[in-house]
Amino acid sequence: MIKVGIMGGTFDPIHIGHLIAAESAMAECRLDEVWFIPTSSPPLKSGAPGASENDRYEMVAAAIANQDRFRVLDIELRRGGTSYSIDTVQSLREQHPDHSFAYIIGSDRINDLAKWHRIEELAELVTFIGLSRPETTATPELLPEELRCRITFAEMPAIGISSTVLRERLAAGKSIRYRVPDAVYAMIRRHGWYGSTRDDR
Repeated sequence: MIKVGIMGGTFDPIHIGHLIAAESAMAECRLDEVWFIPTSSPPLKSGAPGASENDRYEMVAAAIANQDRFRVLDIELRRGGTSYSIDTVQSLREQHPDHSFAYIIGSDRINDLAKWHRIEELAELVTFIGLSRPETTATPELLPEELRCRITFAEMPAIGISSTVLRERLAAGKSIRYRVPDAVYAMIRRHGWYGSTRDDR
């Protein structure tokens, strides 16, 4: 059985915190691969993404190009509309019956796990890998037992970076160099995304 970790998110833009989270989960939980799945329209997040769906997909592809155990899938982008994890997992299990799947989530997502669409069904199909985030404290003890028993916690360094802050920095003309992979930084500057200064060099 191939063990796969799922990293879902808008990745708007993807940054080093996402990559460290994926690497930490893979090492701590002995995953064979991590699959990044950019969302079309996340149900528990307000506001539209800042970059287009194709741009976000291409940034993820560029960010993980040098890690052969990372993959990016466009399954939710092709489906369109609101992205529900249960639909994605059901499709993945049909396509890959020899794989087991675990969602890699931060402490903020752990706290709202009970609000996920059809969470009881989802918890029967996947496990969850919880990673700490410096701005949020996880409270798994508040979750129902049937969810709490499906969570495994993994350690990762505290990386105080968020996509929201990166977009704000770019809009204010500030640098995000070293907060995102070099290839992603170059793409953002080349295209002038998020209000950054366009750089055609």
